[in-house]
Parts: sequence; structure tokens; C-alpha cells
Amino acid sequence: MSPPVKVMIVDDSATVRQVLSGLLNAEPDLTVIATASDPLFALEKMKRDWPDVIVLDVEMPRMDGITFMKKLMAEHPTPVVICSSLTEKGAQTTVQALAAGAMDVITKPHLGLKDFLSSAAKDVANAVRAAAKANMRRVSPSPAPLAVAPKYSADVMLPAPDQAMHQTTEKIVAIGTSTGGTQALEILLTALPRTTPGLVIVQHMPERFTTAFAQRLDGLCQMEVREAQNGDRVMQGRVLIAPGGRHMVLKRNGAQYQVNVMDGPPVSRHKPSVDVLFRSAARSAGRNALGVIMTGMGDDGARGLKEMHDAGAMSVAQDEASCVVYGMPKEAVKLGAVERSLPLEEISGAIMAFASGRR
Repeated sequence: MSPPVKVMIVDDSATVRQVLSGLLNAEPDLTVIATASDPLFALEKMKRDWPDVIVLDVEMPRMDGITFMKKLMAEHPTPVVICSSLTEKGAQTTVQALAAGAMDVITKPHLGLKDFLSSAAKDVANAVRAAAKANMRRVSPSPAPLAVAPKYSADVMLPAPDQAMHQTTEKIVAIGTSTGGTQALEILLTALPRTTPGLVIVQHMPERFTTAFAQRLDGLCQMEVREAQNGDRVMQGRVLIAPGGRHMVLKRNGAQYQVNVMDGPPVSRHKPSVDVLFRSAARSAGRNALGVIMTGMGDDGARGLKEMHDAGAMSVAQDEASCVVYGMPKEAVKLGAVERSLPLEEISGAIMAFASGRR
């Protein structure tokens, strides 16, 4: 058997440190080797025993989580799972941490913290496991998530595609990603010109964090980036990111496309779900679409990309060498949904080739 994953918890809340330690130590494959109330205390303890994964708050005394993350990634890259409160300021700070290399986000409320962490025990443990598998410079396959709830397919949101749509001059690109996707999307989107076809994106991210994420990308990219709202038009030079906690569906309106943002059960255990977006692209766009599946844990998006491919859409996966976690692309490849697997840096070129009519 492999040795347990060594975890350090860095949080100024004694309650969080106590509850998370108990939850993670109850898992046979995880062990909390140390806790610290701020990054400076953490750095002292890490000199004695370096953790495999750090569970990190972002707003702490003496040194904030962003500064700590930058120091870690520059000197000794180490997987980090963010544990942050759902405040507007906290959301912006957490998005900065994700952009700096954090693997995942666990959101914590201000009230009922102990009960929340207990109910989210499996989510926390799975996030730590996935982070431990994500080498900072090399890919490792991700484990399948534990079955903690019924796993719904996209059937609960919309019917399967029945026929490919007639091709028009209006093109769209649908992208799905999860763990490691915040960094990957920044690299991809900043490489795209304003003349790029409209992009619709599902990035697995908690509610309220997608607003800050879209705002950050909008300040970096030539394209307009916004959190999607119901009825937004998909158009050249615009990127629409599905809001956390809501599904996003592509709809055709004459020769144009728009998105509907709606509630519903989690699909493939996610909301928003890549499978829902990709199925809607298969139904509404067919050959007018390009589907791109990128780094992430699990299999959300694999079946949807196969439906896009079968409807005549182009399909691309991020390759194993450039993924943080080669879970979602791997499952899509296994299903025969992927035409080409490309390094992250070459996906922008594939998108522009699609825009010019080359397949």
C-alpha cells in the first residue's frame, strides 16, 4: 500500500483546523501532519516535514494566502486546496490564488461552520486526493470520485441530440474544464484575438467565484469575458462563463446563438456541468461547433463531447503532458470522442483554424 497523503492545514480559525484535522485523519489514505494559524508558522513546521498537500485559507494575519502561494510556487511547488469563505472580497482573493496555481476550492460559510465541514467531508477528502495526484510539473491520472450521491446524466436537463444542425457561417466554441482549468484557461484565452468565434465555457467552480474569475480574465484578454446571464448572445470576440451553481445551455435563435442559464440537479455530480453544455452544443450547433475538453478530475464532459463529435462537431482534448489532472480528457479519449489531443499552447491555434474553416 502507498503511504498516506501528508496534509498540512493553514487557517487562522481554530475550529477549522480542529474539524478538518479530524475529518481528514479519519480517511485511511490521508494524514494531517501539522496545522498552523498562519503561513509563517506553517513555513517553520514545513522545514521539519514537508506536506504533500496544503489546505489553505486566503485571509490570515501576518501573511495572506496569495503571498504564501507565490512563495511556495517559486521555491517549492506544492499542491494547494483553498478553503475560503463566500464573501465578495474572499472570492476575488481566491480566484487570484487559483490563478497562482491552487488546485481546488472548498467554500466555507461564516455560520454553521462545523456542521458544514462535517457534511462536506467527502468533498474535502476528494479535493485533497486529487491535489496529491496533480504533480505541479507532470501529469498523474486522477482517481474516480467517491460515489456520494446519484450520478445524473444530461438527460435530466435536455434530450439527447436527434440530428446535426445545418452548417451556417456562425461558429461557436464550447470548452469544459475543472481542476487546473483556471490556469489553463488564462493561458488559452490570453492567446486568442478579438476575432475569435464566441466561446462558451464551463469551469467547475463554486457559486459566486465565477463572477470574480470572469472579471479577472476580462482584464487580461483581448476578448470580452463575462459571467453568462440568461439570454446572452454568443458572438465573435465574447467569452461566456457558466455561473457557479447554474447550468448553461446553448440555444439557436435563427442564425445566431444565445445561452440560457438555469437551475437543475447536478449532472455528472457538477453544476454547472460540461455534459449539459456539450449536449446543448450538439443539439443546437452540430458542425458549427468545436468542443474542447481540458484538464480536470472525473469524467464530466466525456459523453457530451462524444455527442458533439457524433453531431459533426470538431473535438479537441488537452494532451496528457500539459494537463494538471488528466481525468476528463482521458475519459473522452476512451469514448472515442476526441479527434485530436493537443498541448495546451496549441489549442488556440486549433480554435483559429476552426474559425477559418479548416478542420
